[in-house]
Order: sequence, then structure tokens, then C-alpha cells
Amino acid sequence: MLQAAREVGVRRVIHTSTSEVYGTARFVPITEEHPLHAQSPYSASKIGADQMAHSFFSSFGLPVVIARPFNTYGPRQSARAVIPTIIAQIANGMRKVKLGAVAPTRNFNHVQDIAAAFVAALESDVGAGEVVNFGSDFEISIGDTAQLIAEAMDVEIEVLCDAARLRPARSEVERLCADGRKAKALFDWEPTYKNRDGFKRGLQHTAAWFSNKANLANYKAERYNI
Repeated sequence: MLQAAREVGVRRVIHTSTSEVYGTARFVPITEEHPLHAQSPYSASKIGADQMAHSFFSSFGLPVVIARPFNTYGPRQSARAVIPTIIAQIANGMRKVKLGAVAPTRNFNHVQDIAAAFVAALESDVGAGEVVNFGSDFEISIGDTAQLIAEAMDVEIEVLCDAARLRPARSEVERLCADGRKAKALFDWEPTYKNRDGFKRGLQHTAAWFSNKANLANYKAERYNI
């Protein structure tokens, strides 16, 4: 893709990285200068892709921006992600919700905000060759996320640990919390679904989509799929 973009002379390439390249946070909020730590094969593959993208900028001047979104959520998300897993179980009438590790923290960002971030980076005349975090400094544990979803859906739940959903111990990213100041400075971007209230509002919108029977039918709440 990078070579093809170079050959046809595209104006800009947005390469999608991930906050997982940082591994468990060594300091928060996580800036773009945070060390990279491949705690999983997925993370390692993304680090490799990031480096390849940057090499095309360094070697050939390809106008690439390496975008690092933190934990996107929203309607239509894959069942592999934790928020759809929780919502689908609740929407199917389950009140004992099965999860893996509940202590790790994440920095969730609504899909509309991340889409706006990509558009801002694409349309900008600055930022080529840069790595840019897209996220907020709102940090919440998986367990508290499940309870906030239950609150947004007006139900009470009990969270159960399902061993099958636990990641290998050394691959679990225990903490993620973004420093989004560079995105604001370069692209004038910041999340609109921010802080606890914004997150709850985003969860309500997401839960409403998943609760539609036609949409919910595409998710197998009773089964754990990777």
C-alpha cells in the first residue's frame, strides 16, 4: 500500500496504528514518546507496520501520518471487543455478565470522534511523518465500564470471571491513558464524548443500536468467539 501510494503520488496516507503498541503504561498520560512494548503478536505486527510507514516518509518523503487511536467503541463494533460483549449479554437478558480481567484500565473513544480525527488528519496540511495519539485522558477499568454500561441500560448486573476470556498474563495491557495534546495542536481535534458523562452518553447510543433486535441477532452473546 505504501509503495502504491508513492507511485501514484497521493496527497496523504493515514496509517492506522493502535495504543496497544505502548503496552502497559510506564507513565500516564501516554505521550507519543512513550516506549513501544510488544506484549502480543498483534502489538508486534502494528509496531512493524508503524516503522514501515515511517520509513517511507524518511526515505521517500511519503506524506504519511501514523494515527494511534485509543480503544474505539460504538455501533457495529466486532464482538471481539469488550463493550459489545457486555452490551450484547445484557441486551439478551443476561444479568450475570461473563468477562475476562476486570482490573485493566482503558481509554475509550466513541467511533464518531475517531472518525472525525481521521478526517482532520487527512484534510490537514501539517503532521506528515508524525505519530499522533487520538484519545482522551479519561481512564476507566473494565469492571467499572461494565457497571457504567449497566447503569446506562438501567439494569443491575453481576460480573463473573470467565477463564476462557483471560489473556495470557504477560500479554495483558494493564493500563492505557492517552495524552491527546499533540492531536489538538496539529489538527485541532479533541473528543466530544469525553469524561465520564460523555462516555456514558456514548454507551447509551451504542447500547440503543445493539438493543435493536435486527442488530443484536448478529451477535452471539451466549458464546465467546475470538
